[in-house]
Amino acid sequence: MTEQVKVDKWNASYPVGQKVKLTMDNGEVRETTTRSPAEVLSGHTAVCWFVGVTGCYLLDRAEIVKEATE
Repeated sequence: MTEQVKVDKWNASYPVGQKVKLTMDNGEVRETTTRSPAEVLSGHTAVCWFVGVTGCYLLDRAEIVKEATE
């Protein structure tokens, strides 16, 4: 799957504000939300920007948090 396809699928499935568990560089897992649509950075890497996080992170490091249904 190309990085653009990865970004297109993500953006079609998840809105800005989507809750995720993000694996940080040090291995810490942080619950946050997206603050932008995903994009292909510099033509080669699928990334997104997250609330309270400096810089962007790989989409592969974001795990969707499923909302509990009642």
